[in-house]
Amino acid sequence: MFSSLMGFTAVAVLLTVSPGPDFAVVLRTSLGSGRRAALCSALGIAAGCVVWGLAGAVGLTAMLSASRTAYDALRVAGALYLMWLGFHALRSARRRTPGGERTEGAGPEGAGPESGIANAGRQSPLRAFRTGLLTNVLNPKVGVVYMSLLPQFIPHGAPVVATTLLLVAVHVLLGLLWLGGIALAVHRARALFQRPRVRRRLDQATGGVLLALGAAVGVETAR
Repeated sequence: MFSSLMGFTAVAVLLTVSPGPDFAVVLRTSLGSGRRAALCSALGIAAGCVVWGLAGAVGLTAMLSASRTAYDALRVAGALYLMWLGFHALRSARRRTPGGERTEGAGPEGAGPESGIANAGRQSPLRAFRTGLLTNVLNPKVGVVYMSLLPQFIPHGAPVVATTLLLVAVHVLLGLLWLGGIALAVHRARALFQRPRVRRRLDQATGGVLLALGAAVGVETAR
């Protein structure tokens, strides 16, 4: 069991640090809504992994992979959701253009343009959690990876459900450490990231990545 756990941990580290929607969502949330919301989005992503882990433990992911229509429908929903997030990131970047700063700077009475910019696109912790959760729940690849990868690390004779949940817990813990670290790092460098030009470029970059990821999933599904 120990050797299996160590082997899975090494693979899970590689899966965790690979750039993808989770990274883009946490980075975007941290930039736009602060450390607390970003940590909540990381918790939502972790909760999505738990959902897929539980589904895999009871065999639902096997049923999903057996039904091409259901799998494709979920992938399309996930692609549209990623593209929706990317669109909002790009719209937020547009608000931070010199012209947008003048028109979007109408915050509370007495507040300057910087206040309006800072509040543009902010998410509450609950909304950030929901965004992270949906990012993973609407990504069937997570369930398929669990279904294909986890059985390889379950020792012969070990309880399948309990061991599956243990491996999922390891992946969730690694994800929280990685994504939480990103949120804290961005928070520490907030003086740099709060500069309008830097925020605009990062919004454009994360929005473009999310749109590209969503489009790639949609094209792959359509084939």
